[in-house]
Amino acid sequence: MTNSKFIRRLFIRELWRGLGIVWPVVSSLLVLMALLGLAVAGLEGWPLSDGLYFSFVTGLTVGYGDLVPKTGGGRVLAMSIGLGGIVLTGFVVAVAVEALRSAVASADDDK
Repeated sequence: MTNSKFIRRLFIRELWRGLGIVWPVVSSLLVLMALLGLAVAGLEGWPLSDGLYFSFVTGLTVGYGDLVPKTGGGRVLAMSIGLGGIVLTGFVVAVAVEALRSAVASADDDK
């Protein structure tokens, strides 16, 4: 049982280290997605808060469907937000997988 706690601690440490490395890219994607959401809000005549909400619901590929862009430009921006969200998710998953691999390898080395 202590081995799993040790691996968990190593995983968290490696996850934070990895996120620190990719943070400039991740934060840039978040800012870009927010700006695209504000642009969609402007094109569609939505309040800015709805644009931000739409951006992150679309970027996380949840897509509730309560806000749907009607204009061609809004739809193109929505596709861009979706692609940015997929890239963002890929970065976070890649860092998490590498952190787990590193934690398990370190635990095996300590045996």
